[in-house]
Amino acid sequence: MPVDAIGGVVNPQDATLTQNNTIDQEDFIKLFLAQLQFQDPLEPVDNREFLAQLAQFTALEQSRQTSQNTNDLLSMNATSQAIALLNRQVDVAGMGVPLSGTVIAVQFTTSGPQISVRDSEDQVITGVRLSQVTLVKP
Repeated sequence: MPVDAIGGVVNPQDATLTQNNTIDQEDFIKLFLAQLQFQDPLEPVDNREFLAQLAQFTALEQSRQTSQNTNDLLSMNATSQAIALLNRQVDVAGMGVPLSGTVIAVQFTTSGPQISVRDSEDQVITGVRLSQVTLVKP
């Protein structure tokens, strides 16, 4: 899940593409057993090759877990940033015209938190991403 930070660059990314490219431990074991089952009995695969594959998969799985933990931390950070903006004056870009107002609500969506801003004319603009916030006033 892409996560925006205040003043960050919007980076839309399709999360379904990254989910289809993963292999979990169960899939690896199935592949490993199929390789054992269909190996040439006259030229069996060396045990060192199997151990090397297992070590590679273990390293890959640890890397995947680290990546997931990093994504979770980024999500928590974006949530904290959005909540900290409640009742604060902000300037927002990317809405066609410059916008300034008070953050009155935070909505949590699958693409990250979005804020609602009430401007000086009492109009409420919803769906503002954190990356669109350019200035937070005290």
